[in-house]
Amino acid sequence: MEAKPKPLDAEAQMLDEAAGLDALYGHLPPAEIIARSVELFGAGDIAAVSSFGADSAVLLHMVARIDRSLPIVFLDTGKHFGETLDYRDALAADLGLTDIRIITPEEAALNREDPDGKLHLTNTDACCAIRKVEPMARGVEPFRAWFTGRKRFQAASRSSLPAFEAVGTRIRINPLARWTTSDLASYMRKHQLRENPLVAYGYLSIGCFPCTQPVQPGEDARSGRWAGHAKTECGIHLSGLEQSLTDASL
Repeated sequence: MEAKPKPLDAEAQMLDEAAGLDALYGHLPPAEIIARSVELFGAGDIAAVSSFGADSAVLLHMVARIDRSLPIVFLDTGKHFGETLDYRDALAADLGLTDIRIITPEEAALNREDPDGKLHLTNTDACCAIRKVEPMARGVEPFRAWFTGRKRFQAASRSSLPAFEAVGTRIRINPLARWTTSDLASYMRKHQLRENPLVAYGYLSIGCFPCTQPVQPGEDARSGRWAGHAKTECGIHLSGLEQSLTDASL
């Protein structure tokens, strides 16, 4: 008797689902990817994640034109530039976004692992794990899918970024993956979108103030992040987030 094939586990099924969605919709313009995704996952099961950074206005403007009530998850690490926090509030008001969800690190973890707020000086990965990865896992945990503003041009680690990808048993959607700096600039100008004021000072990718520097001419957009370290990602877009999402404490 022929053996029955084993059923795919939930994560393997999600890998197949993400690949199928990417094949069907990944080639569409970003606004259509967003619209199709909102229809597919439905209200309450999809959100957008935004750092309110250098070009965050593009994704958020597209989202607002489709559904201003879509949850926007913002991770407040406690180390943001003041300009970023002011920009968050101003841009949300510009676009009429009505559900900004601010996620913060666990106070107990900060007191235990980073009581003086200087962990970034000795262990950037541990700092990001406490201030970014674990809180972001909590922020997206209620949803089946979420949008990000990541683009392929930003760094070598993102050069083959798909529009749809699996994160454990959830889907992460990158509508702007194929867009260039020119595409973003044209969209910002066309819709007269407010820009994070730090961009004018050469900050092309904006994170926590202790670990972010202006980008030097000819360098990629994320070269100012963790300058001097062999690090290009904080972990919220890597396997650390998946591990946190499956942690029993969530």
